[in-house]
Amino acid sequence: MPERITPAAVVKVAKLARLDLGPDEIDRMTVQLEGVLEHFADIDALDLAAVTPMTQPYPLQNVFRDDVVVEGLDRAEVLAEAPLAEDGRFRVPPIIGITE
Repeated sequence: MPERITPAAVVKVAKLARLDLGPDEIDRMTVQLEGVLEHFADIDALDLAAVTPMTQPYPLQNVFRDDVVVEGLDRAEVLAEAPLAEDGRFRVPPIIGITE
């Protein structure tokens, strides 16, 4: 089987991922990634024509609770606890260098 993962490709991907790999790690990763591709080739070789495609091996069932309307917090009471409030809203300090 021809080599599909080269050490140069591993070095390039490691650089993109900001990984500092030594020569031994590059060699090991090259071999391991090639093994992964060989495994994918084994899977591709299987005859799966009679297998029904699925996205989940187990049946899923969402559990929903009843929507119950409850009374919210009083706006004036909440704003009274805030360090700064203005025009019925929370006042927060700027975070992107915008100043008044």
